[in-house]
Amino acid sequence: MTRRKPSSSRSAVTRLAVSKPVALAVPEIVRLEREVEAQFRPQMCAELERRIAAMAEAQPRNAPRCEQCGAAMESRGLATVSWLSRFGRICARVRGYRCRPCKRGCRPLLAALGVEVGRVSGSLARLLALLGVIVPYEMAARLCGEFFGVEVSAMCVWRCVQRFGEALAQEEEALARYHEDPHAEARVAADPPRIVVAAADGCALGMQVRAKRRRRRTADEILPPLEPLEEGHFREVKTGVLLAAQERVETSPGRRSVVRRHLVTCLDDADAVFARLWAKLCELGWHGTQTVVVVVGDGAEWIWNRAAMFPNHVEILDFWHAIEKAWEFARLRHGDGSKVADRWIHRLAGDLRAGKVAAVIARLEALPLAGAELVAKRDELVRYYTGNACRMRYDEYLRCGYGIGSGAVESAHKQVVHARMRQAGMRWSVAGARRLLALRVLLLSGDWKRLDTLRMSPAA
Repeated sequence: MTRRKPSSSRSAVTRLAVSKPVALAVPEIVRLEREVEAQFRPQMCAELERRIAAMAEAQPRNAPRCEQCGAAMESRGLATVSWLSRFGRICARVRGYRCRPCKRGCRPLLAALGVEVGRVSGSLARLLALLGVIVPYEMAARLCGEFFGVEVSAMCVWRCVQRFGEALAQEEEALARYHEDPHAEARVAADPPRIVVAAADGCALGMQVRAKRRRRRTADEILPPLEPLEEGHFREVKTGVLLAAQERVETSPGRRSVVRRHLVTCLDDADAVFARLWAKLCELGWHGTQTVVVVVGDGAEWIWNRAAMFPNHVEILDFWHAIEKAWEFARLRHGDGSKVADRWIHRLAGDLRAGKVAAVIARLEALPLAGAELVAKRDELVRYYTGNACRMRYDEYLRCGYGIGSGAVESAHKQVVHARMRQAGMRWSVAGARRLLALRVLLLSGDWKRLDTLRMSPAA
């Protein structure tokens, strides 16, 4: 039997004509802005070179003395040098000097300007450090070309971050050592805050696995991959937050936001992060005789063991960590998504907020439980509450305006560490993490202009 061919009217599919999108023209204002920038950038370079030449002419012509032996240095004549600036490559005629006995050289003009031959210098170096602190180095190099019209490599961005980060980290460490001295002079603000909240916490950061020996490629050799990352090959980043209690505002019922906060951070060392918290407190002048330092923590012993460094302090167990511990037990007992667990936690949270810690512990101990796992989890929760009962007088803390949560330091972890340093595949050296953390803290504390006063460290 022959099958009839369907008619064209029924088989034909109606097709809509789709036209290719037409690219729009560049807006006129964008074109004009780029024309102006291209026209005047050479003039800005020329003007900068003219001012540098005028500065060179104004310098004294007598030979400087060697910093090491004190002898007068010999002139080595003029030489043309260049470096990369915000407006492009700058060339200048610079006089050099050399100490023959010590074999040391110097160029006073470059030292006065704070630039290095052949390197990125000035405001461009600081802008590259800013980009490298916010985004990965390859992206920062691309953004530099888009933002400033200056082409640089990712290694150039990396070097600026490392050198500024090292200078800043050394300054922070020196400041912490200075304020550890009981005889150090520390100012007290004219009106120090009545309540200062200090919080500290830690989070893990993946570290690099170093080869046992330096790998070098010969000819067309393909290098084998690095050793796999060992499980647990991490270091803990400890972050501390300092804020004045009156600078917390209630943005909506039951929800508060911090107007301003001061951050510190370091790798591993608990003593170091508290030393930096104390140094920051002294620098701000927030240690008046009537000031109460409220130390909020998640129950870790390393926090409570160091809280006593603040003379007039109060220790508070973070309310939400206390509730989360109870949730672990409730899920195990009633299952995930259980309404019974919800009601049980709601009652427990209300009692804790009302300061009825002893009653909560007594109810937990009296619970009839079946199964060793449930009993062990209940006993763990009871030990946690019993050990921190003196830090869980939440009704009293709320009346005094201390606050009962550590949300400031929890969000600081996400902003300081997670947002930049825990992206896919990232692993860090100890020196690189230390330097980038110092710059991240400076930026997020709103003190980035302080970088203008720092000279880049020679270490990179």
